[in-house]
Order: sequence, then structure tokens, then C-alpha cells
Amino acid sequence: MAVSSGFAKTLSGAKMETFLSLNSSSYCTSSVSFVLPQDMRVSCKPSRNNFRRRVSLNHKGGGVRCEVSTASNDVALAAEIDPARVSSLSALEQLKTSAVDRYTKERASIVVIGLSIHTAPVEMREKLAIPEAEWPRAIGELCGLNHIEEAAVLSTCNRMEIYVVALSQHRGVKEVTEWMSKTSGIPVSEICEHRFLLYNNDATQHLFEVSAGLDSLVLGEGQILAQVKQVVKVGQGVVGFGRNISGLFKHAITVGKRVRTETNIAAGAVSVSSAAVELALMKLPESSHGSARMLVIGAGKMGKLVIKHLVAKGCTKMVVVNRTEDRVAAIREELKDVEIIHKPFSDMLTCAAEADVVFTSTSSETPLLLRDNVTDLPPVGSEVGGSRLFVDISVPRNVGSCVSDLENVRVYNVDDLKEVVAANKEDRLRKAMEAQAIINEESKQFEAWRDSLETVPTIKKLRAYAERIRVAELEKCLSKMGDDISKKTRRTVDDLSRGIVNKLLHGPMQHLRCDGSDSRTLSETLENMHALNRMFSLETEVAVLEQKIRAKQNQK
Repeated sequence: MAVSSGFAKTLSGAKMETFLSLNSSSYCTSSVSFVLPQDMRVSCKPSRNNFRRRVSLNHKGGGVRCEVSTASNDVALAAEIDPARVSSLSALEQLKTSAVDRYTKERASIVVIGLSIHTAPVEMREKLAIPEAEWPRAIGELCGLNHIEEAAVLSTCNRMEIYVVALSQHRGVKEVTEWMSKTSGIPVSEICEHRFLLYNNDATQHLFEVSAGLDSLVLGEGQILAQVKQVVKVGQGVVGFGRNISGLFKHAITVGKRVRTETNIAAGAVSVSSAAVELALMKLPESSHGSARMLVIGAGKMGKLVIKHLVAKGCTKMVVVNRTEDRVAAIREELKDVEIIHKPFSDMLTCAAEADVVFTSTSSETPLLLRDNVTDLPPVGSEVGGSRLFVDISVPRNVGSCVSDLENVRVYNVDDLKEVVAANKEDRLRKAMEAQAIINEESKQFEAWRDSLETVPTIKKLRAYAERIRVAELEKCLSKMGDDISKKTRRTVDDLSRGIVNKLLHGPMQHLRCDGSDSRTLSETLENMHALNRMFSLETEVAVLEQKIRAKQNQK
């Protein structure tokens, strides 16, 4: 049977060892010869010995003859190879082994794969958005990927960020990006064009900046801190929201609180809802601020904030469209001096026809206002500029993009809020510098805490090593004592062996424990860890990461 040159090439060089390691399910019932180019010949014939595996290298005629026989597949292979190729094979094999060793000893990394208002348009972000109720499912699916151990989702109107602990950076990023593509329908190439990737300390620093409000459109806005808190709340008890990720988000909450307490960053800062109100007032003639007719669609968290900020700007009357009146009644009770009129969703278009400014902030996954709905609305007066304003702060958007094509209509979404935030740039930079100093300090503390976790595998392996010796020696002792010893005596000897081991391990264990707060102590702890690994040959065991990867693959 002749083989194509393409297949023959796979048998040369680095691929030779793969071909010779035959899968146990393959078999050969008759003699087969592979005709290969130039100096290589491989033949396959039935083996008479079903009970052995033999590999032999025999020099013959200046070449090397390799024979392999296996019991599992009853196959014998022979290849004649040029000696020069053997040295090449050896070098390739060494390189391959080195790469595998580096991979299995790689430390698990904290990675953030994200798209935000700074890198991706709203059209893409709304497809990637994951509702809060779906976060546990998303965490489960992400942790089901081969190289992802822990995960969390931070999905808001301005960002879609996935935080993971990856057993391999490259493979982990690839798997998460493909998962994002699968769930959103966006091609991987398009996601890669707009995403940002941050690793370890950079990922930590980014989340701390997000929590502190430094990465928000409006510097120091408080809503993002509440959203980070919600990630922790939803993640509690979810398998996959593990020690590293939960520790990261909890520390981020601490950072967000500290930045707002110790700096002036929150002074004058507004949320997205406040920025939406400011944008609307910027677009209206100043003389109409007190008389413009305001409509708010949706009375959830965002809608409630819009109402409060309108009141803060002097608005005393507005219409609120919401499915139920309960929320509107609660807001009305809180803002007693303001006339807030509730209307059901069935009256939404009628209310829009009577409004000069329409704010939308619902969780609807499909647009509420389309071109056909808005075309028939009556025009607004010249006193408010002659154009009806739609300020849509929902993601996915509540106002269809086609509405902006109509005359006498202006549509703004969350991406347009940048215009509001452009003011007071120098003040924002000064506050950001103050906050950044705190973030740098907290990042070092978190990294120190995470470094201290490195000793945990060594502690476990050392205990397991000592326990194996204890059990083996205990069995020897009990066997010498005979079969007629009492249970009390057995228990006494067992307790004695445990006590000796615990006392011997107490010192090493104390020197392996560290809370990460003192860099000198941490450095000493890691040195102790490496010393114990060398002394007890703990590093010769299968790498922890390799064990985790194998366990994940075995689950599939």
C-alpha cells in the first residue's frame, strides 16, 4: 500500500514518535509496507508474540533499524532512518519535552477578556450582554472549558468583562473567546478586533480601577461599585466562583470604598443616569429647562435615578411608564413635592406623543420604539428646539437605531454620554492620580495574598508524603505485633504515629503559612516552600496544573 508524500512527511522528524506510538484500538491483520521517500522505509506485519512490547534500534548499513512490537494491537513496525535524522529527532524531542514541562509548571493566571464602551460599539456590547439571572449559568459553562478553573461575569450597559483563572493563558483566552462568539453570534475575528486582554497584576489593577470608577464614563460614579458587589452576591455558592476570583472581587469592593472615602473623586461625579439627564439639558434651550415635558420609560434602578436627577435639576412634573404602579408609587412617596404620573405600557406611544424628551431604561431585550412608531408622532414646539429627544440608556437598546434617521428626532445612547463627561478634565485627572496611588498599594497587597496561596499545594503534598510514610511504617509495626493485639492497642499506636508526624510537621508548616501582608515574610515563605520541595522531592510529582487539566478532560 503506497502512501502520499504528505503522509510520508508526517512520519519524518518530530512526528515519527507519534506514528510509532500506535493507538491500542488500531490493528493489522496482514503484512503492509509503506513506501517513503529516499532514506525511510516502514513495514507493518503481524506479530506472533501477543504478550510483549519491544523497541529495538539496530544499526545496519550505516542506518538505524527500528522495530516495535505490541501486544495490544499485534503490530510490528520497522523503519530505516538516516543517522543524521536521529540526532535531529533527539533535538526535537528535547524541545518538545521542554515545552511540555514549561506548560505543566505554568502558574494559573487571572485573565480578563473584555469589551467596553472604550473599545466596542453598543451594537456589539448589547449582543454580548448577559442578564444577571444568567451569570451562574455562564460561570458554569466557562468553568466547563478545558483550561478555565474559575470565572465571573461583569455585564453592565458600559462593559462586558469575563474574569477567569486560566490554567494556560493562551488556551484559556482562545476557549473563552470562542465561547463568547458562540453565545453572541459574533464572529471570533470581530470580537478579537474589539476586545482587550489583561493578565494577572494588570487584570487586578483594571478591576480595581473599574470598582473605583476610574474606568467609567463619569469619574467616580457609584453605580459600578454596586454592580461589582452584585457579582459577589450572585456568585456566592456558585461552583466556579472560586477562591481567587471571589477574593479579587471582594478586594475590589474594598478598593472602591476606600477610593471614594479617601479622595474627592465622588464629589460632583454622576452616574450614567445623571449624565443622561445632563446630556438632555445640554441639547435643550436653557429657557425650556423648566417647561420641557419629560417622559421616563421604565422605573427600575436606572429609571429611578433618572427621575431623581431630573428633580435635582428642577423638574417638578413628569410621566413614568411602567408595567406596574407599585414602583412608581414608591418613588412618588419618596419625592413628595413632585408630580409623577404613572401610565401603563399600553399608553407608551400616547405618552411619547405628548413628550419633548423621552428617557428609556428598561430591561427589554427587543426595541420598544421603532421607526414606524416614531414616524407618526406629532412634532414638538420650537421652544424646545423643534426636535424630540430620545435618550436611551438601556443595553440592549430600547430605541431602534433606525429612529435616528427621522427628521426632527434626535436619538442618544450610552455611547453619546462621553460629551457630558468631557468637562472638568483637569479636575478628573487630579482625582484619578490620588485614586491610582491607592489602587497601586491595594494591588500589591492582593498579589501578595495570591502569592501566599502558592504554598498550599506544597503543604498538601508534604502532608500526603508524611502520611504515606506514617501508614506504611504503622502497618509494619502492627504486623510485627501479631494478630492478637487489641483494638485499644492499635488505636494507641495509631495515635502515637499521628502525634509524632504532626509535631515534626508543625515547624515546616508554620514556615509555609503567610497572609501576604509582609513582603519580607512572604519572600521567606516562598524560599522555604522551594527548599521543602527540593528536600522531599515534592516537585517530582505530577504538576498541579497538569492534574487539573487532566481531571477536566476526563469529565467530558
